[in-house]
This record gives sequence, C-alpha cells and structure tokens, in this order.
Amino acid sequence: MSLLTYATLFLAVLAETIGTTALQASQQFTKPLPSVIVVVAYAAAFYLLALTLRSVPVGVAYALWSGLGILLIALIGFVVFGQTLDWPAVVGMSLIVGGIAVIQLFSAAATH
Repeated sequence: MSLLTYATLFLAVLAETIGTTALQASQQFTKPLPSVIVVVAYAAAFYLLALTLRSVPVGVAYALWSGLGILLIALIGFVVFGQTLDWPAVVGMSLIVGGIAVIQLFSAAATH
C-alpha cells in the first residue's frame, strides 16, 4: 500500500471513530449536534473507505478499518466515558492487533 492509501484508510478510521464517539454522546439521537456529527462522520468514513478500495482488497481494507476502529473506540471509551475492559476483552483486542500485523507483514493480499 502506498503512503496515500495508508493516510486515506487512517482518515477513514478516524472519521468512523469520531462518528462512533458522537453516537454515544448523542444519547440515542436525542441530542442534535452529536447526532449531526454521527451522520457526517460516518458518511466521510465510508467515502474514505471506498477510496481505499481502489488499491486494497475489500477484506484487507475492512480488517484494518474495523480492527483499528475497535482499538481506538476502546481507548476513547476508557478515557472519555470511563468504560473499562476485562482481561478477556484486552486479550481479544490484542489478537486483533496481532492479526492486523500478520496481514500487513506477511500477506501478499495486502499488496494487491
């Protein structure tokens, strides 16, 4: 993947993370500003993900997008919303990170 592709995918993850954080803050779409942020951020996330799909297979792109999003949301949940994770959740997320690393370091599918 090129640097531009990585940047586009990272921006997609960032937009998705913002959207998911705003979804929590919207309190089931009862607060207008966070609700608007949800819609705009998710639209941006899917648009940027679609751009990434020009040069990355959908399975690889989605694995990276969703895996990194899970980790960022868990971190934001902890820092912003005071949510905690138990050890099985931490182990599971570590396996996700390991899977992303294996894809990027060893899979030929990541470069097609």
